[in-house]
Amino acid sequence: MDTRDRWRKSSYSGAGDGNSCVEIAHRPTRIAIRDSKTPARTSLTFPTPTFTTFIEALKQHPHP
Repeated sequence: MDTRDRWRKSSYSGAGDGNSCVEIAHRPTRIAIRDSKTPARTSLTFPTPTFTTFIEALKQHPHP
């Protein structure tokens, strides 16, 4: 069984600061987050519903 995470960068990662962002990986019941500059370090994990609520709140209050 392959248990390696499949990390992906934000679609907002582009030129300039595109290498300095977070990456996420979907796990069965959690979302993992890591710093793309230091991928070997420990990642943060959140229950999927908690992460979804967080993302929805960000969408409602975008950063200027």
